[in-house]
Amino acid sequence: MAEPGVIERFQKMAEADPTNELGHFSLGRALLDAGRYPEAAASLCRVIELNANMGRAYQLLAQALVKLDQRDQAIERLNQGIKVATARGETLPKREMIAMLAELGAPVPVEEVAEHPLPAAGEGEVICKRCGLTRPKLPKPPMRGEFGKEIFENICANCWRDAIAMGTKVINELRLPLDDPKAGKIWDQQIREFLHLSQG
Repeated sequence: MAEPGVIERFQKMAEADPTNELGHFSLGRALLDAGRYPEAAASLCRVIELNANMGRAYQLLAQALVKLDQRDQAIERLNQGIKVATARGETLPKREMIAMLAELGAPVPVEEVAEHPLPAAGEGEVICKRCGLTRPKLPKPPMRGEFGKEIFENICANCWRDAIAMGTKVINELRLPLDDPKAGKIWDQQIREFLHLSQG
């Protein structure tokens, strides 16, 4: 279940900036957790309109559609999501969506099941999980610990700059108190989702 007040916070964030894909994504996920499936599906459709490369949005949208007994639409979204995840090298969401297709008794596209290795990045480069491009990496991890290492190894310098701008927006729009550990968790989650990294 979504924590009390979480839905309202993300609703305000999505309404304050209708083009904020992450605001809509977070709202959609919170609505899904709360069992508000029609609203969750609407929010997640909006995410895909804003950013068709967000694999997890297809996965969560399919979950909402299954709850709404819209099996065919769920299968269609899963197939789209598997293609996106394959193109971007997002192994975990891809495997989860393939498993969902199998649970629904739908055929899994054979060419998408194979793991295709991405081309190697050159010295000082990274194949970025957010933009899907080979770009210059950060000069060093942006923070201590495993999360900093994960960003350094998977995110280009350009996308990290965008993430910092987005993180500032999240702090301002959600009025997160920086000394609150819960606020820190929300910020980390938002950054991870923005950068298409696995949940810590």
